[in-house]
Amino acid sequence: MSEGIAYQNKDIEFKLMSETYKEKSFEAYGLKLPKIKEVLPTNLPAVSANEMRIDNVFLLEDDTVAIVDYESENKASNRVKYINYIGRIMHRYDSQNKVIPKLRMIVIYTGDVEHAEDTWEIPCLTLKMEQVFIHSLPDAEIYQSIKKKLENNETLSDKELMQLIILPLAKKGKEEKQRMIEQVVDLAKQIDDENTQAFVITGILVSSDKFIDRDYAKVVRRYLSMTKVFQILEEEKQEAINLAEQKRTIRMAESLIKDEVDTVVIMRATGFSKEQIEEIKQNMLTTK
Repeated sequence: MSEGIAYQNKDIEFKLMSETYKEKSFEAYGLKLPKIKEVLPTNLPAVSANEMRIDNVFLLEDDTVAIVDYESENKASNRVKYINYIGRIMHRYDSQNKVIPKLRMIVIYTGDVEHAEDTWEIPCLTLKMEQVFIHSLPDAEIYQSIKKKLENNETLSDKELMQLIILPLAKKGKEEKQRMIEQVVDLAKQIDDENTQAFVITGILVSSDKFIDRDYAKVVRRYLSMTKVFQILEEEKQEAINLAEQKRTIRMAESLIKDEVDTVVIMRATGFSKEQIEEIKQNMLTTK
């Protein structure tokens, strides 16, 4: 197993975000939207091999789906990318014979962009975006306020947690963002509640994925992997994998039993003992 897979576990990050983003609000970003109901998977069918993955997909409390992307540039190619995202999400619902929900395209611009048109029109379609311009966020004031609260052992509000996640994006240029990312991660490590701490740091990694130094991101993910919350989630994931593997092997044994394959051969193929195979045979009889 490569080092990357060992500590850069996207599945665990997704599970953590799924559990902690619930009921959070975009109010901290200046958007009046329903609260988050669920975090949806971003591993959609690729349109092209080099297309970047969607940053976030959220199911909101009004059952609309919000596609969230973080950008440091205002350019036409981004609009093309958003249309691809929308098409892929529509295809996922349609291919599963589900009703295609109402979709929202939310673009969160870093401090590098101060203005962008929220509508993009060509003769055959109109793309309407809901935009956030982080440059207007009083980042220094928010940072100092949160720092003071943590020093006084005060609990941060949901709004402050959401602001902390996007605080580095308020800066202009990659170097300034990286410097702020490191400061905010260090600040987040002072949060006493480990679940909240891991949520904020994971959120920072996701929101700054296009801008963060890769080596530094690996260091942060290594830190997260050593926290108790990540270890528990890793154990849960491993248990689920083991259970799925056991079910697959049982199905294999049942198939071989139906084909009247010799018990010794089934034992070799599945790794089950003679007693376990007899138990599977009995279960097959009782469920007929």
